[in-house]
Parts: sequence; structure tokens; C-alpha cells
Amino acid sequence: MQIRTMKHHATRLLFAATALLLGGCVETRFEAPLGDNIESCDVGWKGLWLADEGKTGESTDGAFYVDHECRFHVLDQTEPGAPLKPIHVPLNFVHDGGNDYIVVSDVQLKGLVKLSAPHAIEPAPEKSFFFARYRLRGDTLDLHDVDAERVAKLILDAKIEGTIDKTATELHVYVRGNRQQMLEIVRKHAIFNDKPTRLKRSEQSVEAYEKTLLARQRKETP
Repeated sequence: MQIRTMKHHATRLLFAATALLLGGCVETRFEAPLGDNIESCDVGWKGLWLADEGKTGESTDGAFYVDHECRFHVLDQTEPGAPLKPIHVPLNFVHDGGNDYIVVSDVQLKGLVKLSAPHAIEPAPEKSFFFARYRLRGDTLDLHDVDAERVAKLILDAKIEGTIDKTATELHVYVRGNRQQMLEIVRKHAIFNDKPTRLKRSEQSVEAYEKTLLARQRKETP
């Protein structure tokens, strides 16, 4: 399935989780947030963030913006040529042992993407959580999503508690535990992908970026 809207591109960048947004074929959800020391802002995220095109040279639509009040917005575009619409998504941040993480619940994502309840979990929880690890260095932001295969193996090896729902084309992993247990998991186990999705902070304003984007799209339209 090919997702063409800018909203899905930006969300994919945020979680570095392509499969999640391409139909939810591969995903890892967690029963609880990541510890108790959760913050609503990392001031280093302020600004406009775009996909790093340095390696491929390809133009990738998709951006998000953190405003002066530290509110995170995905810049949605329903179709090429349409104006950008900011969609606020409440992100949470955790700093532990020299590592930095983002935490977001499926409830917080409802305004952005359609997500079903966790597979094969009865009764369905009121909410579940997605994690990602990040590294911020100046104007470069690296995002590491969760490696579902690694987490599934940890469950099979009885190193953590959870359930696995796997078919030939899908893998849905649900990790059970409380807040402290989630923190212990990321401390003890390498659950994140080694290769990050890289973003660069842009010097453009959102308005200037929109103008540039629309001009390029007009040129690309047959």
C-alpha cells in the first residue's frame, strides 16, 4: 500500500516506523508509558524539521514543527497543491541514563492516523503506547523506532512479558508491564533499530516552507 499524503510521510518520519503506517502490518505497542519522569517538552525540538535528503538526494514531502510554546505539529497536506494544515500531537519525552525517548499513546494519535485496538488483546486496553529513541545534536535529529522482531524474540525467550500475533505478512507485538518495568526493558535490552531516520532543522519559517513546497509541486504536476 502506498501512502501519498504528507501527513503520513511526516508521521512515518516521527516514529521511523514505515510499516506501522502502511496498514499497521508491523508494530510494537506497550502497556504502560516509559517510567514516571515524563516531560511534555524538549526545547531542543523547537523549529521546523524536514527529512534529511543528503544520502538519497530525493525530495521527500513531510515535515513537522515545534512552536515557541513547545507544541508539536504535523504539517498535513491532504493532496499535492493543497495548503498545509498543522495537526497538534501531544508528545512526551523521557530522559534516562544518557538516552532520550519519545512516548505517545494511540489515543493521542487519533487525530492523525486510524489505529485499531492492539491485536489479540482481550479486553482491549483504553490506550497503549509507542516508544522511540532519539538523539539530538544541534540541528540534526536521529529517530530510532522499535524493532518488532527483536521484541518478539525477547517475549519468546521469556525475558519480557507480552503477546505476539504473527501471520505471513503481519507482526503485532504487545509488551505487558507497568511504568517501571517499561523503563527496565529499555535499560536492559536493545529494542530499537540501529539505523535511524534522520531529520534536519530548517532555517525556513513554516510559511516559507509551504510556499517552496507548493511551487515545487506545481512544477511536478503534469
